[in-house]
Amino acid sequence: MYRFLLTPRWFGINVFVLLAIPFCLFMGSWQLSRFEDRMTQSRDAEQSVVTDEREAPRPLAELLPVDKATSGKQVTATGRYDRQLLVPDRQLDDREGYYVLTLLRVDGGKALPVVRGWLPGTPDPAKVPAAPKGEVTVTGALQASETPGDNGVSAQGGLPAGQTAAISAASLINLVPYDVYDAWVTLNTGDSGMKAVPATAPADSGLDLKAFQNLGYTGEWFVFAGFVVFMWFRLVRREVEFIRDAELGILPDDDGQPSQEQPQEKATA
Repeated sequence: MYRFLLTPRWFGINVFVLLAIPFCLFMGSWQLSRFEDRMTQSRDAEQSVVTDEREAPRPLAELLPVDKATSGKQVTATGRYDRQLLVPDRQLDDREGYYVLTLLRVDGGKALPVVRGWLPGTPDPAKVPAAPKGEVTVTGALQASETPGDNGVSAQGGLPAGQTAAISAASLINLVPYDVYDAWVTLNTGDSGMKAVPATAPADSGLDLKAFQNLGYTGEWFVFAGFVVFMWFRLVRREVEFIRDAELGILPDDDGQPSQEQPQEKATA
């Protein structure tokens, strides 16, 4: 009954099934491992934000450029505060508010963006404490430049004068007449009574959309493996039924429906 499985046509089908199933299982397992790696990275990144606060601060030059290894590290820099900007639409403790961003002129004039703190409500320059005068030394967590549209960073344009949507060198260089570091610092203690802005984990280290895409792909590959097995059994069953019908003399008619051959009656004289 099942000798048809050894025919050349079915040999090709069987080889395809034997290759497709382990391939789908391998790809599903690989996508699952990618999701698990991202979960581990997320836990490690959150833990590093806490442990980095206990480390001794290092000079800015030792931690640049900012990457996953240096993001969140404690940094210290000395200079003079210059231009001050407000960063709207920033939440803290489930409250809407804005960051107070002040550029610290260091290294002969190059500016380091420093988030001195957070204030609730809509941006209002009149409510913002003035930056300290003279030479200051700041200590805080080093952060990578933000990308508009990512991680809740607004991509809004046309903001009022004195505001910026993203804390990045690409955005700030258009607002000030001097070079800006491709990084920023959030103070460990809010300046002038403002609330300190917590450091965040490095980009691509949390459970973002890509992580859940890996989880979705995992399910798809395992479904594909099950579908291959289902279709193989379905084809085998159909072939067996066709052979049995042929043995019983039941042949399909022109429209594919089985029909029973009827013996012709002999004409009588």
